[in-house]
Amino acid sequence: MAMQFNIGAKIKKLRKARKLTLQDVARETGFSPALISQIENNNVSPPIATLSKIARFFDVKIGTFFDDEEEDRKFEVVRKEERRVVSRVISKSGSGHGYTYEALSFRKRNKKMEPFMLTVNERPEEETLYNHDGEEFLLILQGKAEILLENERLILEEGDAIYFDSSLRHRMLCVEGEELKVLAVVTR
Repeated sequence: MAMQFNIGAKIKKLRKARKLTLQDVARETGFSPALISQIENNNVSPPIATLSKIARFFDVKIGTFFDDEEEDRKFEVVRKEERRVVSRVISKSGSGHGYTYEALSFRKRNKKMEPFMLTVNERPEEETLYNHDGEEFLLILQGKAEILLENERLILEEGDAIYFDSSLRHRMLCVEGEELKVLAVVTR
């Protein structure tokens, strides 16, 4: 059975350690205090782009939110049943994103990349584009994806891949309402 992360508690711990208020974090990240509070209380999960901005604000790697509290390792094997799922992904505006993601590495610390398995089941009503620092690699494992990249709309099918600078405004959507499975690798 896939496990859940406790991302909210880690964000709250970082905030409290720096003696910051919800308003301080909200002002610096551009998110509402209410959203930061909901994330900290694990009522909602942030999209990867939001998590990346929060990590940058706290000057930590995005992997910090997925780390186990164990010693550093030289390598890591994550069995399918050990994957940790992040669900209830909510956007800045409070609407659902229609996707879940699973961290494919959470024991190895100080990684230069974060691998995720994304599952997209529905197309959201809004097509808000997001950006963050780093780079992204996406490999379509199942289904068909529509990638919005700045002013471009690209269709990627099973087996297709794209690599891009995450500072470009971007969004991935499923096509024709079919389930989309994507291997995503994000760097800071």
